[in-house]
Amino acid sequence: MNFVDVLIAPILSEKSVINKDEQNRYTFRVNPKATKPEIKKAVEALFKVKVSAVRTANLPGKLHRVGRYEGYRSDWKKAIVTVKAGQKIDVTNLPK
Repeated sequence: MNFVDVLIAPILSEKSVINKDEQNRYTFRVNPKATKPEIKKAVEALFKVKVSAVRTANLPGKLHRVGRYEGYRSDWKKAIVTVKAGQKIDVTNLPK
């Protein structure tokens, strides 16, 4: 899998920004088929940092209703990447 195909987008929620500032952890939406070693290699190659840990979570799609019609959003996967102390990632500059 190509490095650019592994990372889809950064997640910039209130919780992820607090993790970024206090614990040097960055949260990304990733390809559901990506493994932890692939995510680690992709982050290290794209952002030129050293990754110390990768945690992943598979999240189910939520029920979505529009009037009387309902369906489910797609299932997705997120990764919380811990970067070594003293290093930073500019998540607003994700390569495409």
